[in-house]
Amino acid sequence: MLGSTRSAAVMLVLALCACDEARDVTAPPATPIASAAAGRLAPGDAISVDVFATGLNNPRGLKFGPDGSLYVAEGGTGGTMSTTATQCQQVPAPIGPYTGGFTSRISKFSTNGTRTTVVDGLPSSQTSPSGGSFVSGVADVAFVGDQLYGIEAAAGCSHGLAGTANTLFRVNSNGTTTNVVNLSAYLATHPVAYPSYDDLEPDGTWYSMVAVRGDLYAIEPNHGEIDRISPASGAVTRLADWSAEPWWGPTVLAYRGNFFVGNLGGFPINAGTEQVRKLTPAGTYTTVASGLTTILGIAFDSRDRMYVLESMPASGGPGPQELMQGVVERIEPSGAKTLIASGLSFPAGMTLGPDGNLYVSNFGFGTPPGAGQIVRIRLH
Repeated sequence: MLGSTRSAAVMLVLALCACDEARDVTAPPATPIASAAAGRLAPGDAISVDVFATGLNNPRGLKFGPDGSLYVAEGGTGGTMSTTATQCQQVPAPIGPYTGGFTSRISKFSTNGTRTTVVDGLPSSQTSPSGGSFVSGVADVAFVGDQLYGIEAAAGCSHGLAGTANTLFRVNSNGTTTNVVNLSAYLATHPVAYPSYDDLEPDGTWYSMVAVRGDLYAIEPNHGEIDRISPASGAVTRLADWSAEPWWGPTVLAYRGNFFVGNLGGFPINAGTEQVRKLTPAGTYTTVASGLTTILGIAFDSRDRMYVLESMPASGGPGPQELMQGVVERIEPSGAKTLIASGLSFPAGMTLGPDGNLYVSNFGFGTPPGAGQIVRIRLH
């Protein structure tokens, strides 16, 4: 299983290490976050990098809301609840069996970095100890108008939480949630063309979500699919099925007139072999950027320049050193690349703020409770 390319896609989403023996990938000591050398920046740019917020638990997807606040999906801290093979299909070892709890949450940050809880007590689960005990929970958030939605990656019986399911849910004003669609059930009844049974995640490991014209679009890397979800009806329509390319592992989704999809690639990491694809609403695609590695974030600025978050851009591993080498690159419409920031530690998500700056979830996997950060990359 560890040698399969599909496993590689799932393992990075879960912060797993594809190696023959279990590695110690506990949180590395914090290292300085470096901005690119001034000589490599476009004229007039004044880039700096600082820590905007701290104290998060495995931060993942993040979006700015209509109120100007930053909303962050936090994976949580897992738990000890479990299920057995007599209750449901388990995720194969060494990733499974999972244990879980209800420690995931969505947080809101004001412009000065003050955190408040929007909703908590959401499903959170962790891989087996031999798989690293890595934690997932709410994977991403998005707004349709003024309404906040979240998507889960850690619920379901196969993740150790009997009686639950991965869902797309609506966040109510009183801090409760309302399920829009049961995504675990959708995956069970609508399999992709080429499911990988040697590392199957029955409940899915949803990762990235964007809102476009009143609908939500979400990526599930293990199954290799992108789906359109109606928040009003809960109807799900598959936009893309890349299960025939298990080595590709789509992880992140952005929208700029068309969809832009980044991928993960296999383990051990082979730097520079991954790409960004432009995907039309009709489901056809072309490659628009290549020479990239372990992509977990895509954003565009007002000048149509694309920013790509590469979580572990060095060949090898992943191991402790690779986990501390995350970078952000800017890609011009001409294809020219500029290094914007380096020294990130397993960054897991990125968004562009209304202030024109980038915000990145840092220490997004495999770190102790409270070690997660939001890093701000000032582009102006």
